[in-house]
Amino acid sequence: MSAQAVRAFMSIGEVLGLLQAEFPDVTVSKIRFLEGEGLIEPQRSPSGYRKFTYNDVERLRYILRAQRDQYLPLRVIKDQLDGQVARPQSVSDGPPAVRLSRDELIEAAGIDEETLAEMESFGLVVPVARRYDGEALEIARSVGALARFGLRARHLRAVRALVEREAGLIEQAVAPVLRRKATGAIAEADETAREMSGLLQELHNALLRSSVRGVLGQ
Repeated sequence: MSAQAVRAFMSIGEVLGLLQAEFPDVTVSKIRFLEGEGLIEPQRSPSGYRKFTYNDVERLRYILRAQRDQYLPLRVIKDQLDGQVARPQSVSDGPPAVRLSRDELIEAAGIDEETLAEMESFGLVVPVARRYDGEALEIARSVGALARFGLRARHLRAVRALVEREAGLIEQAVAPVLRRKATGAIAEADETAREMSGLLQELHNALLRSSVRGVLGQ
């Protein structure tokens, strides 16, 4: 088995590391509980160890966000996963379908009109047909939370620039696959983009933690 194939699988500890930045309260026990409830089905090694893919991680993100942001019970989340959400979301899918008006976004994100206008002026959120999707809601909530520490939208342009550069790296990697136009090329490119996104996020988190320790003199 190649190193790439081996790296496609993660231990439950590695999955926990990927999720805790967004979900600080998630634990190994929580992940095992969700498995026991039938919401996730990680593969098993011959010795019985769980083997998670990035597809499993994205499914977990969907479940944890639905619990946190929409207060949905697990039964409803499972129905969504089995029905209208037939597969976990990929990088290109974004958050679950959400279409909010301007006032609805402001209320749901807990921000004010000035903050939203500032985010729009710096390109952090962009309405489509005067509606805002799930990504816009997540961004607005994050910006609103960071405002408590004195950070405004104008301070976060560097974050957007970094994300755009990372997206460019992913684009370079999947472009040769898409150019083949072979059967399954889109699915392969999607899987590559999803895996690279997870790895870049993992790298970003590690580098940020290291830099923060330097700032604190640790």
